[in-house]
Amino acid sequence: MRLRLKGGRVLDPANGENGVASGAVRDIEIEDGRIVAATDLKADAEYDLGGAVVMAGGIDLHSHIAGGKMNLARLLMQEDRRAFPEMPGNFCGCGGGRAVPTAHATGCRYAELGYTTVFEPAMVGANARGAHLEMADIPNLDTGAYLVLGNDDYFQRLLAAGAGQEQVNAYVGWMIEATQAFAIKIVNPGGINAFKFNARKMDLDEANPHYGVTPRKVLTTLIQAVTELGIPHPIHLHGCNLGVPGNDDTTLATMLATEGRRLHLTHLQFHSYGTEGDRRFSSSAARIAEMVNANSNISVDVGQVMFGQTITASADYMSQYRNRGLASPKKSIGMDIELDAACGVVPFEYKDKSFVNALQWAIGLELFLLVEDPWRIFLTTDHPNGGPFTTYPHLIRLLMDRDFRNAQLATLNKAAQAHTLLGQITREYTLEEIAILTRAAPARILGLTDKGHLGPGAVADIAVHTEDADREAMFSTTRMVFKNGRLIVKDGVVVELAQGTTHVARPEFDRSVEKDMQRWFDEAVGLKARHFRISDGELRGGAGPTILKCEGGAS
Repeated sequence: MRLRLKGGRVLDPANGENGVASGAVRDIEIEDGRIVAATDLKADAEYDLGGAVVMAGGIDLHSHIAGGKMNLARLLMQEDRRAFPEMPGNFCGCGGGRAVPTAHATGCRYAELGYTTVFEPAMVGANARGAHLEMADIPNLDTGAYLVLGNDDYFQRLLAAGAGQEQVNAYVGWMIEATQAFAIKIVNPGGINAFKFNARKMDLDEANPHYGVTPRKVLTTLIQAVTELGIPHPIHLHGCNLGVPGNDDTTLATMLATEGRRLHLTHLQFHSYGTEGDRRFSSSAARIAEMVNANSNISVDVGQVMFGQTITASADYMSQYRNRGLASPKKSIGMDIELDAACGVVPFEYKDKSFVNALQWAIGLELFLLVEDPWRIFLTTDHPNGGPFTTYPHLIRLLMDRDFRNAQLATLNKAAQAHTLLGQITREYTLEEIAILTRAAPARILGLTDKGHLGPGAVADIAVHTEDADREAMFSTTRMVFKNGRLIVKDGVVVELAQGTTHVARPEFDRSVEKDMQRWFDEAVGLKARHFRISDGELRGGAGPTILKCEGGAS
C-alpha cells in the first residue's frame, strides 16, 4: 500500500533538511510501512498537510514504563488512578493514571505527543520476562530495555576473584541474550550491593564492604565489556550519590574515569549538586556542563524536575531508603531482588515554593541550556522520577521561550531564584534542536539507523504538528501520527491501536560461559538457567524481536 503525505514542511536534521526555516514543502511517500523516494505513482491514500511541520516519530531513550518497580508504584499510588481514571468515551478507553499510567495508557499518551519509540532504562534480570510481557501490552510504541548489571552477586564475585575481561564479556553477552536486552544500565555501581552489607553511601573509589570492589572498577570493567562486545548504546549510567549535595565532584570524577571511552550519564540533574551557600545546596550545572562540552565521548539526559505529584521508582534502594522520610503521601516500598539488584518506590510531590525543589527545576534547565551540542543531550524527566512524560510539551516551551521561562522562574521560591543563573541565560532552543534531541540524536546513540529521520528506508513513524507560537500547545496536540505508515492519532486523539516491536541487541560472546551459568543458577538462584532465558517466541505475542546486531565480541 502506498501513502502520500502532501505539502508538509519537513524537519529532518539527520538528513540536513529544515523546511521550517526555509518554508519549503515536499511530499513524503510511504510503501509497506517504510518511507520511499518520491514517485509519480498514484497513491492509495493521500493526506494534505497544508504546510504543517513534519518530523520523525519521537524517541524517548529513558522512561520507566514497565517492570516490577512500575507495578509496585501503581499498587502504591492508587490515588493516581482515582485522580486520572479510565475514560470510556475515548476510542481506546484509556486514562489510567498520570504519574504511573497503565501500560495501555502509556502507549496512547505517548502516541498523542508524537512519540513512537520508548526505552525502559532499568530492567532487572530476575524481572525481565515480566517486563517484556508488560511492554507487549503497550500499544503504538516500539520498545526495548536496558539490563541492570553491576550490583548482581555473580558480577561482584567475578571482579572480586580477579576474573579477566574476556570472562566478564562472556557473562555480559550471555545476560543480554538471555534477557532480550538492548543495552547495559548501571545503577549506583556497587552501591546497591553494598547496601545489603549495611553500607549507606558509596563513593567512586570506596570498596564494597563484602566484595572489596569499587564503583570505579564496576564502571570501567562494564564500559570495556560493552565496547568490546560492540553494543551500540554506551553504558547507561546512574552514578554514585544520586541526590546528595556535593555529588558534583563524583560526577566529574566519573567522566574522567572513562579515559575517553563512551559513556551516557542519565538524569544528570540529580547528579549536579554543590554545597555552596548557607543551605549547603547549590547548582553545579555550569561546572558539569563545561566538562560535558569538553568531552565528546560523554552524552547525557537531564531528568528534568517538573512541579506536581509524582512517584520515584528506582533500583537504587540506597538512595530511596535515604529519601523514604520525604515521601508524599507517607508510604514507600523497598525490596531486594534475587541477588540481582533492589527496588525502592517513594511517592513525591515537587513544590515550586520549596527551595530544594525549585533549585532542582532550575538546575535541569541550566544543564539543557549550557550543554552546547544538542546531539549529546536528550529530553527526559526520568519518568516518573522527575515528573510524568506528559509534561514534555511544557518543558519544550521552557526551553524555546526565554520570556516564558523567566516568568515561571519569577514565581518560584525567592531564595532559589537567587541561587541560579537561569535568568541570565539567553539561549532559546530552535525547532530543529528540539527535533535533534527528541528524534535524530536518540536514534543515532541507540544505533537505530532506520529511525529518527525521514529519508528513504526509514520506518514510517511520523509526527505532524500544526505550527503554533505557543510551543506547549504545538507539542501537546499532534495533528497526525503515523506508526509504520498507519494513522494512529488524528487531531490529538488516538484513532487506532498498532502493535510495536521490541528492539534487542545480539552480541557475539564466548559460549563456553554457558556451563558456568548453569552451575550458578543451580547453586544460587533456584531457577534453571534454561528457564531464565527468554526465547524470541515469547516476545510480542510470538512476533519476536527486532534484532540489532553488534560489531564486536567473540566469533
